[in-house]
Amino acid sequence: MSEPYAVRPLDAPPDATIALPGSKSLTNRALLCAGLASGESALPGALLADDTEAMMECLGRLGVRLRWADGAEDGATDLRVIGVDATLPGHPVELYARLSGTTSRFLLAVLGAGGGPFTLDGAPPLRARPMADGISALRALGVEVVEREQSGHLPVTVHGPPRAAATVVPGDVSSQFLSGLLLAAPCYPGGLGLEVSTPLVSVPYVDMTVAVMEAFGATVHRPGPGRFTVEPGGYRATRYPIEPDASAASYFFAAAVISGGRVRVPGLSRSSLQGDVGFLEVLEQMGAAVTWYDGGVEVAAGGSLRGLTVDLRDLSDIAPTLAVTAVFAESPTEITGIGFIRAKETDRIAAVVRELGRAGIEARETSDGMVINPGVPRPAVIETYDDHRMAMSFALLGLRVPGIEIADPGCVAKTFPRYFEVLEQLRGGPGARGSLTSR
Repeated sequence: MSEPYAVRPLDAPPDATIALPGSKSLTNRALLCAGLASGESALPGALLADDTEAMMECLGRLGVRLRWADGAEDGATDLRVIGVDATLPGHPVELYARLSGTTSRFLLAVLGAGGGPFTLDGAPPLRARPMADGISALRALGVEVVEREQSGHLPVTVHGPPRAAATVVPGDVSSQFLSGLLLAAPCYPGGLGLEVSTPLVSVPYVDMTVAVMEAFGATVHRPGPGRFTVEPGGYRATRYPIEPDASAASYFFAAAVISGGRVRVPGLSRSSLQGDVGFLEVLEQMGAAVTWYDGGVEVAAGGSLRGLTVDLRDLSDIAPTLAVTAVFAESPTEITGIGFIRAKETDRIAAVVRELGRAGIEARETSDGMVINPGVPRPAVIETYDDHRMAMSFALLGLRVPGIEIADPGCVAKTFPRYFEVLEQLRGGPGARGSLTSR
């Protein structure tokens, strides 16, 4: 565990251009498609962080070859992936997903394609996250899944191939189980028919999954609401650029709004596959000015910051960011539709409310979200619960008021290893330009 990080308040409103690392969500989806494809793919802009390193290491153990195009991992912007043409090893392999939910839930389905047997495990916090929906869906396909310690959790041993070509998966705990089955389906002998049995959360992430699959040559049909049919045939290698991470951008957009400044992020567009660009619409409703330009977007503070009631079912990762932003609004904010984030790296509803209270801010939990009342934060050491989004969002408090420290700031390595370094670039003055490579 790293030493607490003391955040210094900004001396002046920021006016900065921040180049952000690639999207974690896009990187891990593209890595998996490229790893299963025939031929060599290029992933310019790929993120190098703990979650994506977990995926890379697991793919490497499955026979996928990866290299940085310039010969050096640190600072590289172009990752090359030589795939296994949908053929997994026919011998036992142990895989360790670290803390990565996408790596574990996506690979769980892929390992059912055959070969092995494969043992999939992770760090203790990942072992605590639910896996039952993915396990049940695979068993319905005839894939053998053995839970090694606790039912519905890692570690598990998976031995395929599937003996059926259709299954059902719930969508109300995490969309990652559906995405994993979709990503694996082109490598199943008969393809796959999928039905979602409950209302689906985080819909944009499923749309992202399908778009990445299609970019790598997969064929996905949607015959009706909550239904998918994926044809067999594997993936084809391609060049797939990774756009900047919209979730990471949310912290800098919020920083501009709460500090009375402006921040530009190049590389994001209105047509982004990432649902978290929807945070910009939320900020506009609160009074911020959002300007799209050729090649990026700028967010500037407005005259005042209004509280609101908003359903974040489809962009739940920005709930902690919005909760911290709401502290500086003129009226309360209620966030709804996010009950399922209690099963993230930590219970993000309880953790956010608890840490706001630690900083002297009145907030309360609701059945599917939280209510945040405006206030003036007091000095506090914020607990992060080994959750990168807790660390990154609550650091924003310290840009406005003194005395905010972030416990275990090293947890940001999960998705944004240089976060605190980049946050300092907001101090550069008018026209400052921060730069950030993939690590």
